[in-house]
Amino acid sequence: MDSSAAAAVVTPAITPAVYGASDRPPRGDYSRGGAVLADYTCPQDWASYTPADHDTYRRLYERQVAQLPGLACDAFIEALPSLGVKDRIPRFDELNERLHRATGWEIVAVPGLIPELPFFTLLANRKFPVTDWIRKPEEFDYIVEPDVFHDLFGHVPMLFDPTFADYVQRYGQGGIKAHELGAGEKLARLYWYTVEFGLIRQPDGLRAYGAGILSSVGELRHAVLSDEPRRLPLDLLRTMRTRYKIDTYQANYFVIDSFKQLFDLTEPDFTPLYESLKVAPDIEAGVLLPGESGKA
Repeated sequence: MDSSAAAAVVTPAITPAVYGASDRPPRGDYSRGGAVLADYTCPQDWASYTPADHDTYRRLYERQVAQLPGLACDAFIEALPSLGVKDRIPRFDELNERLHRATGWEIVAVPGLIPELPFFTLLANRKFPVTDWIRKPEEFDYIVEPDVFHDLFGHVPMLFDPTFADYVQRYGQGGIKAHELGAGEKLARLYWYTVEFGLIRQPDGLRAYGAGILSSVGELRHAVLSDEPRRLPLDLLRTMRTRYKIDTYQANYFVIDSFKQLFDLTEPDFTPLYESLKVAPDIEAGVLLPGESGKA
């Protein structure tokens, strides 16, 4: 994954991103009275959170942390206290003091989903975009787009792990090149099946490290314990050929043995891989190829 374009210029157009199919416009205030910058970052308006917002965060945190033993990976559980407060939405600047000391990363507020190139560019510069609004109480169990709970609870603890944090930066660097080559959609599948829905095999068994699993009360048990989904060893070509579900639990998951394995897999230049993907057909979610058992 080539890392030469880390400082690529982002688009100046402040318009929402749309991923997947939806009947409503993307959520989030992208105007903010001009406070949203060209890279889609904006100040966290912490004072605007209501007592109900903080209570929603607290209840989500308490429910999810109770599900983690035996299902979440050790790195996540060890880093979770670094998020700080549990009874209210954390202040990003306070959390950044701890995160930057640990791995040189920082979180930056964004109004919602952002386009591909700004997203890649932020990651390449060790800045993780965190949506700053939180779901409504009636969305407690399910929300279509990521909110501040998903982004903070699901993603940020893993950024305290040095090897995984380096992988995410490398992904962003390679993403800029993928965008230039028109391969962003294929590379997005690698992000989906690792950063969002990745599984790791520890000495004591299979565990989740992906944010989409770790922030979901239902998918955590489904991903780690259920016999229903297919589980495959992570292979770059196989992963980037594989479609994914955006509105149900995943039909398949890809498994790694260590975060170093993940980092090392993404060291080579991906250009030949993108050429292979041009002629390799997509694979529907849940489909097994000849020789695959789905029980990695």
